[in-house]
Amino acid sequence: MHWKRQNLNCIKPLMYTGGEIMFWQKFIEKFSVLDLIIIAMLSALGIATKPIVVPITHIITGPLLIPGGVVAGGFYMMWLVLGVGLTGKCGTATLIGLVQALMVFGTGIFGSHGAMTLLSYTLPGVAIDLALWFTRHRVCCLPCSFLAGVLANICGSGLVNILYFRLPLVPLMLALTVAALSGGLGGIIAYKILHQLKKTGFGHKTA
Repeated sequence: MHWKRQNLNCIKPLMYTGGEIMFWQKFIEKFSVLDLIIIAMLSALGIATKPIVVPITHIITGPLLIPGGVVAGGFYMMWLVLGVGLTGKCGTATLIGLVQALMVFGTGIFGSHGAMTLLSYTLPGVAIDLALWFTRHRVCCLPCSFLAGVLANICGSGLVNILYFRLPLVPLMLALTVAALSGGLGGIIAYKILHQLKKTGFGHKTA
């Protein structure tokens, strides 16, 4: 009996690992090859445009003494919202954020915050997916696109503030307000782009 218990204890971690593999396998299987290509492209575009956008936003945020990423974040979140609209599948934004985090973390390029990069890039995607899951929308209208962008940028800006900046209350509230406006604008732009793509027959049918 003692030998059997030892064997079972050894097997449990393997069973847990197998369960994790099954979860990720099922998660990825719901995406088509085209979906994964879209996710990869949007992830790359989000990272590639970051060094261009951040210096421009610093011109605006510098005098206000708030982090430049608060405004630039709206542009980043646009790619996540657009991804959900193009695939029409829950989990897309999270996957885009995760891919971006792995790109930044693995290469050490612009915007790397070490291991915390995984959180700062992935959680805004989780916020988008949760918001759209609760509302049963898929970037199909202007309000849900705006809401997705707002929540994502507030989540990202708030998390970065907790981890790095730790602003006092008044600057923090100002930063989160600007983040909400910037994120909402990014969501609107994503919806407008999606609307134009829909006219060409590209994108999810409900977009």
